[in-house]
Amino acid sequence: MAALGGDPLTAPPGATATNAVVRAAVGASGASSASASSYTVRSTTLASGTIVNEYLSTEGTVFGIAWRGPRVPDLATLLGSYFPQYQQGLLAQRAERGARGQVSVQDSGLVVRSGGHMGAFAGSAYLPQSLPAGVSASDIQ
Repeated sequence: MAALGGDPLTAPPGATATNAVVRAAVGASGASSASASSYTVRSTTLASGTIVNEYLSTEGTVFGIAWRGPRVPDLATLLGSYFPQYQQGLLAQRAERGARGQVSVQDSGLVVRSGGHMGAFAGSAYLPQSLPAGVSASDIQ
């Protein structure tokens, strides 16, 4: 699995990774697919059954991560150096709204959304400033 903003990490023991899928994103200016940005989506199924999708730029840097499954993955590993920023935003949200409900941490440099219920969790995290041209937040799923 990957650390957000860094290089992809190797799959943990007990996980299975699927082949990388390259997707083309057409920019808002209507650029042709030949000049569109491309990125790679790498899916890993963890031993818990949770699926983690890693979004990598053409340079190999992880700009987004999404997950869905019976358990929330280790966010400290997935968010890497952004985890303290996430924790700070989470504490602020909980102080405002309490500990229940969907998590939505939105900062200028990091966006994390996570929610669900026992046995069915989903979420995403991305770096707004690192999204390739033509890629939107809704593409991280």
